[in-house]
Amino acid sequence: MLKKYLTVLSITTLAAALSACGGGNEPAGSTTVPSTSTSPTAVASTNATKPEFKALLQYARFDPNAEVVAKFLNEKTGYKVTYDMLPVENPDDKLNLLMANKEQYAFMLLTGPQYSKLASSGALEPIDELVNKYGTNMKNVISQNSWNGAKLNGKIYGIPQTGSGTVVNSSLIVRQDWMDELGLKPPTTRDELYTVMKTIKEKKNVMAISGGKSPLLPEILPTFGLTMVQSTLTTGWQDVNGKLVNAVENPNMKSYLTFMKKLYSEKLIDQEWSLNQANKVIENFTSGKAAIISNGYFNAPTVQNALLKNTPNAKIAALPYLKGDDGKVQVMATAGISYYVGIPKWADKKEEIIKYLDLKLDKEIHKEATIGKEGVHHKVENGNYFPILPIFNDQYNNASSFLTGVDEKNYPIYWQARVRKDPILTDAFNKNQEAAKGSTVVDPLSFAPPLEAIGKNNQKLQKLMEDTYLKYITGAEPLENYDKFLAQWKAEGGDEMTKAANEWYAANKK
Repeated sequence: MLKKYLTVLSITTLAAALSACGGGNEPAGSTTVPSTSTSPTAVASTNATKPEFKALLQYARFDPNAEVVAKFLNEKTGYKVTYDMLPVENPDDKLNLLMANKEQYAFMLLTGPQYSKLASSGALEPIDELVNKYGTNMKNVISQNSWNGAKLNGKIYGIPQTGSGTVVNSSLIVRQDWMDELGLKPPTTRDELYTVMKTIKEKKNVMAISGGKSPLLPEILPTFGLTMVQSTLTTGWQDVNGKLVNAVENPNMKSYLTFMKKLYSEKLIDQEWSLNQANKVIENFTSGKAAIISNGYFNAPTVQNALLKNTPNAKIAALPYLKGDDGKVQVMATAGISYYVGIPKWADKKEEIIKYLDLKLDKEIHKEATIGKEGVHHKVENGNYFPILPIFNDQYNNASSFLTGVDEKNYPIYWQARVRKDPILTDAFNKNQEAAKGSTVVDPLSFAPPLEAIGKNNQKLQKLMEDTYLKYITGAEPLENYDKFLAQWKAEGGDEMTKAANEWYAANKK
């Protein structure tokens, strides 16, 4: 039954780059997770023979099995874990295939949509009792709010992993040397951005903005009053007069698509937009083919170093967040649960898996797995954590990929060392947060549990939306058909999602 169900899943393209740093800011320390108990603390035994596990991670550009953190965790916990990763292209297709074949993973790091889909389809093991018996550390450091956000029909199917709090990930970055050469000032409105784009296209004969796959540009959407926070389970919900409305139903969405179509038809944006992967977008910018891209702060060192290698005198600047039609700046930020750590229903030795995952949240193990040894990999000054370079970068650059839940009180503090590991990264992060200060918007369902109606419908409707919007932007389908798309979206699950979202929101909004 499961195999049959999974083979008909609609697949959507998920943004793998935004993952590393989104997350919640809820305080840890609740003692009611999932219920109070006097369970024994999971402590590594140096004598007992422990099982070996295979884990599945999200895509990243490194070999996880060769990482210092992987070796540290194996040595410190006594469990030997080896890792596979999902591919950069069509990760959901691959995940569904692995699940249909009942691949023997002990645990998997899942995005919200992946978790919701697998949990609702019965592919994940409920872990409430296992956490109560063997999850002393995780119960102490993960907040009740986060555990509630992992519940599906009253049961928990994965460990919720938050991050560093409310974070603004991206901004439009521009070739500042070209702006200076052409005497252009940073745009503060959408119209001013259009003028800058036209001037750059005409004078430099390059594409003004490169982008890829997603038709939704997070720095332009808010200028139309569309605050769709990406990479969350509940993408696209807005509070309109106390009720949640999906952004596809916002009348301003047609205005946004009309604007993007205009940019496309005038060749101001990448003509390969519908085909580009994230790495192609970066390549276009760093090779001098594009003047502007939407860039995550976590990509800043890669982008700047590659650009300077190709063009040593080039300069990069972040454009201001643009004012909307109402004259206000709104900036989309991520918050809440970033990932869920699920255990396949058919996994062996589930008790040992939870013991291992709990051991990873032991205070000292978690801290060292996150930022290494004090005096070797990091130092503490006035209560703040700073990386010791270059060893921190050499050995802990990819440490966040191995997280399976975090100490929600202390991890945001540890995490600051990661932002400080590269001055380019630090600068990009700080500028994003400072520029967005007082203007951030988060998804109203950031800490909602994986609602069944959304889990069941979100992936296929996300793909329907993205595919249809790209057709509108490129002119492959007339925008006059929008009402036809919207009717299909509602009929194929949109109305069901809206009902479920509002039922939760009415019961939980503050």
